[in-house]
Amino acid sequence: MLFVFFFTIYSMTVMGNLLIIVIIRLDSRLHNPMYYFLTNLSLLEIFYTTTIIPNTLRNFLTEDRSISFVGCFTQMFFFVALGGSECVLLSAMAYDRYIAICQPLLYSKYMNSLCCVQLSLLSYFIGSMNSLVHTVFAAQLPYCRERQVDHFFCDIPAVLKLSCRDTYLNEGVSLMIGGFVVIGSLMLMLVSYMCILRAVLHIQSMAAKPKALSTCGSHLLVVTLYFGAIISTYMHPGINSSTQQNRVLSIMYGVVTPLINPVIYSFRNADFLNAIHRSMAKIHF
Repeated sequence: MLFVFFFTIYSMTVMGNLLIIVIIRLDSRLHNPMYYFLTNLSLLEIFYTTTIIPNTLRNFLTEDRSISFVGCFTQMFFFVALGGSECVLLSAMAYDRYIAICQPLLYSKYMNSLCCVQLSLLSYFIGSMNSLVHTVFAAQLPYCRERQVDHFFCDIPAVLKLSCRDTYLNEGVSLMIGGFVVIGSLMLMLVSYMCILRAVLHIQSMAAKPKALSTCGSHLLVVTLYFGAIISTYMHPGINSSTQQNRVLSIMYGVVTPLINPVIYSFRNADFLNAIHRSMAKIHF
């Protein structure tokens, strides 16, 4: 039953995010900064969930649920790197909405192609460097307890519990560097949306206010789910964290969020739905 459940979610996640990428690539009307960032987000979601779900599916069907030391820390590195990259990318998307609503006349100047590429590359770089630090520090710990990861993948809190040495340094690094990436991205988003809200409240037309807020509502929903689960997990790492709680939260930000992103960002968007209809009409023709 668990295999069917996770396999269904994984298949829907991959197909949904691939559909977003294909539709955006095919429809020239969607070639703008917002959909450029959405394409990058969909790519991140596909790789993000792929780092954990395929191996989890294998574990459901086999008695041998072992993973090598290198494989465990490789999985940890890519999972944390992609998660950190998504945090920064979501803040870049909030900045894009801020410029679009608060500085519409300067939008084409600030959100040009070079800026979009630089923001995307910056998100990948910050996520990778953040993960590299966590992975290197965790890999240097001695592991002399029972080597059974009490989780469905090699997550930082679950792996740290296996060390026979005090992990206070790793917890400090997680709070300091990881907190800088996660909390920093969250603060940038909050500032952006405070400016957006202030700008919307000053709009004279009552009909224009819901339209302006609707462009950000989907983004805020994703941010609330994703960052809430991550902060609850990684701001309390190590042996003091609840394993059961971490497993539930990991499913939320590692499995559920990549699934609902296509629905929230695209399939509730009129422009994207129109692009799907145009693409289907071409295929039918």
